[in-house]
Amino acid sequence: MEQMTLEEIQQLPKAELHVHLDGSIRAETLLDLAKKQNIDLPFSDIPSLRKYLNVGKVVADLEAYIKRFDIVLSVLQTENALFRTAFELAEEASKENIRLLEIRFSPILHTKKGLNLETIMDATIEGLRAAENQYNIRTGVIVCGIRHMDPETSLQLAELTVAYKNRGAIGFDLAGAEYNYPAKHHVEAFYTIRNNNINCTVHAGEAFGPKSVHQAIHYLGAHRIGHGTHLIEDMDLMDYVNDHRIALEICLSSNLQTGSIQSLHNHPLRRFLDYGLRVTLNTDNRLFSDTTVSKEILLAQKTFNLTEREIKKIVMFGFKSAFMHYRERKKLLLWAADELHTSCL
Repeated sequence: MEQMTLEEIQQLPKAELHVHLDGSIRAETLLDLAKKQNIDLPFSDIPSLRKYLNVGKVVADLEAYIKRFDIVLSVLQTENALFRTAFELAEEASKENIRLLEIRFSPILHTKKGLNLETIMDATIEGLRAAENQYNIRTGVIVCGIRHMDPETSLQLAELTVAYKNRGAIGFDLAGAEYNYPAKHHVEAFYTIRNNNINCTVHAGEAFGPKSVHQAIHYLGAHRIGHGTHLIEDMDLMDYVNDHRIALEICLSSNLQTGSIQSLHNHPLRRFLDYGLRVTLNTDNRLFSDTTVSKEILLAQKTFNLTEREIKKIVMFGFKSAFMHYRERKKLLLWAADELHTSCL
């Protein structure tokens, strides 16, 4: 079977639903912002800094992976830095023909130098809108609550999301260390989100078992699941996810690097796809994993021997699972199907 090349995959129209703003900053931008803000980084040259931040093939646990965010967050405490990073992320995505980009971040992590939450949201959304005006891409922001923080903080962030509904915010998430920080502690925040007719996704089943996915769906009402790797361990729950077309935001490179899987061949992507689940492929953190959506698709193709038809199906799942009104999504699906020369059914 002839496989698609990276160049051919790059030409496909794509959606990315799971990418963190702070974990996807350009190494050059990180170094430049640090110099301008007089912030010391572990290295002062691009190759060394990139090598230090790229996880590579070294398997770490999720907590060790998350620590890399501290370095990036040190420079993302100004309006200019947030605007620039958001703009550049959309710019990078447009280079591989991503037409729909949902970026996520937690504004509470950008308040260390006195910025208020509204200013942080405004700067980020303005950066994305500037990119939309320059490139053929549509964007939106998913606000992240943090598992290991006080649930009151998640509620505050949920209220912020409500305030920015129809102003750039398209959804709400729960991120952070999964083990020992149950999703059910954040029920009030997600009730606020759903009560205001806003979509939500939850990091679950990445560093903990299917019970984490169960809580995300049945306590928090998640419409999508971030990662969901361990869902394969509970067939009854997997049937529920499949029956209700709850999309999985899969990030292969990241899952390997955080120790969620022991090898790429251990990832259940092929079983999920064969079972009929709605799977999407995403980067998680472009800088840390040194990846793009196109590279993730190529990796999936090589690992699981995907056909071109299966690749296009996964691409369509991305558009089908987007957090936008059905009427808008239908138009996008018809356009994408035409571009891919496939069916949107």
